[in-house]
Amino acid sequence: MLTDKIALITGGGRGIGRAIAEAFARAGASVALLARTESEIEQVAAELQQTYQVVTMCRACDVADAASVARAFADVADTFGTGINILVNNAGIAESAPFVQTDDELWQRHLAINLTGTFYCTRAALPAMLARGWGRIINIASIAGKTGAPYIAAYAASKHGVLGLTRSLALEVATKGVTVNAICPGYVDTDMTTRALERIEAKTGRSATDALEAIKRMSPQQRLITPAEVAALALLLASDEGRGINGQAINVDGGTVLY
Repeated sequence: MLTDKIALITGGGRGIGRAIAEAFARAGASVALLARTESEIEQVAAELQQTYQVVTMCRACDVADAASVARAFADVADTFGTGINILVNNAGIAESAPFVQTDDELWQRHLAINLTGTFYCTRAALPAMLARGWGRIINIASIAGKTGAPYIAAYAASKHGVLGLTRSLALEVATKGVTVNAICPGYVDTDMTTRALERIEAKTGRSATDALEAIKRMSPQQRLITPAEVAALALLLASDEGRGINGQAINVDGGTVLY
């Protein structure tokens, strides 16, 4: 399905990013992985290359730093001899705090990584896509980018921004062979959710098990989403068959948010 395509996934060492990288490699794509800690993605790249016999590479990159992004994308182009075809903006953070305790650092950190990082990587990837008349940009957002929730103002604001970027750019490139979409997961069974449960336990005294059950009850399906479910949608959006899907923010949340 993705043979002869080059896909770049930020935050590709674990969770959703790793699942998407594996799905793309299984479909025949060459895969580039970016993360702040290169050791986190070296093993993933090696495993994908060995298992699926595709070309892989990895580079350390801070998506919130424009120079770091430029260097990483230049390295990817040098390795593959061309720009990428598919970009998955997955790198992100999720921290919580009461609004009055949300300091400048927490606020700026979320905007820098979740929103500006998406902007920097998209800006670096788009020219090659436009030049060849084919490209796929997939932004991993959140249902918090549609609704919001208490104690996550910075996170929700950053993900709302990602949806605005997605919709605006999708219209700008709609006739250029490039699609731009967002995936909005609910709570996913990843390290990020585990860390959220640990923070709940530390701050409230409520057990992580009780907090997990409460999170599950938020979904009509009474469960967490798996990374593989998010990856399956990303694979569709990356395909030729997904070319009619553009400018969308698609929920993968078991029906928690119905718009």
